Amino acid sequence: MPPTTTRRARIARRRKRRLDSVVNDLTDAQWAAIQAAWGGCAYCGRTDQALQRDCVLAISRGGRYTLENVVPACRSCNTSKCNDEVTAWMRRRRLDERAFLERYVEVRRRLLPG
Repeated sequence: MPPTTTRRARIARRRKRRLDSVVNDLTDAQWAAIQAAWGGCAYCGRTDQALQRDCVLAISRGGRYTLENVVPACRSCNTSKCNDEVTAWMRRRRLDERAFLERYVEVRRRLLPG
């Protein structure tokens, strides 16, 4: 059977190779702690939707699923951000970039050991 050659399948295979080539060490307990610390979407603050794991530095740009790089995001923010650089994306969406960055540093300081 020939390999699937649709665009979606090629992208999925490429993403899987990128994920497999780096250390992605975010545990379920760490993800729960991140969600509790943020209390909603890290970008817009919504609390009425399920939260998704979003890499601040996108996987396609060298990011990983680690405690330092993951924030909770609502589906709307996660889809909109895609693989954009977070501060430029926040400026385009007219979100409070400074408040996000200050909170991001505070949450990281609280969650990271040491």
